[in-house]
Amino acid sequence: MGQLRGASGALMPVRVTAIASLTPLEELEADPFLVDSRSQHAMCARWAAERGYVVARELLVGGLRFDHCALWDGVRPGVDVFVAPSLRVLRRAVSSVEEFTDECARRGVRVETVGRAEPSYDAQMKARVHRRLSMPTAGYDGR
Repeated sequence: MGQLRGASGALMPVRVTAIASLTPLEELEADPFLVDSRSQHAMCARWAAERGYVVARELLVGGLRFDHCALWDGVRPGVDVFVAPSLRVLRRAVSSVEEFTDECARRGVRVETVGRAEPSYDAQMKARVHRRLSMPTAGYDGR
């Protein structure tokens, strides 16, 4: 589990590209999970770890075209998997989910969603997200 055989016959770990949505801080009150990219990536990392996969890249994107090189840089057919926390996040991250999934199928790359419930955010959690995103250059790490 978590490995595939490459063309040479050697075992290779399944590599995951975790996709999070780049959503403006102004939307924190209305939709904190879409703004909280750290929680989105953590959800994807848990999903990958449960399967024995390796998170190779974390992307933070908003409305990215399905053919943008940032998505496909180094992606290997049959070895790589794109994962997003939910279809809702994926809709924010790429310009067209349909074109993206079609391109993934064409290239032999799986697309998955974690499909778990999003965390509930109280005022304190929203405040932590706000501090982390509004003070990144002040050395604040969000804890």
